[in-house]
Amino acid sequence: MTFNTDILNVFDKQWALVTAGTPDKFNSMTISWGGLGTLWNRPVATVYVRTARYTHDFMEDNDYFTVSFYPESQRKILGVFGSKSGRDIDKMNYPGLTAKVVGPSMTFEEAEVTLLCKKLYVQQLDIDKMPADVREKFYTGDFPHDMYIGEVVEIDKR
Repeated sequence: MTFNTDILNVFDKQWALVTAGTPDKFNSMTISWGGLGTLWNRPVATVYVRTARYTHDFMEDNDYFTVSFYPESQRKILGVFGSKSGRDIDKMNYPGLTAKVVGPSMTFEEAEVTLLCKKLYVQQLDIDKMPADVREKFYTGDFPHDMYIGEVVEIDKR
């Protein structure tokens, strides 16, 4: 398994979709916070999902999730997926994206790379242990994030 990327910018500048669920019911959301590395001698992807997000329920209810990266031509769709909830729009059948099964999870055909991840660890971020400027900028009156660490078990490239 190999995935060559600009590891420090792939989430922050390029963005990604995190997707969880089954072919019958899944949801995706745009993420710009995440990381790739190793933990417990396993390749891992780490993503952060606010507890109030619709995708959070899918992350909690499923053992697998995907992290997928898209070409610049899909940036507008990623913007929609980051600003609209799956409670309000049908992301499973969104125009311009074609749902695709990857292992026991989902992604979209248009992804350049999809990481299939088996959930290893979940923990809510402790706001009290964050620097004051981070708390004030990201968490004043907003919901906390849960951190999901998944073992990368497959890399799907188009």
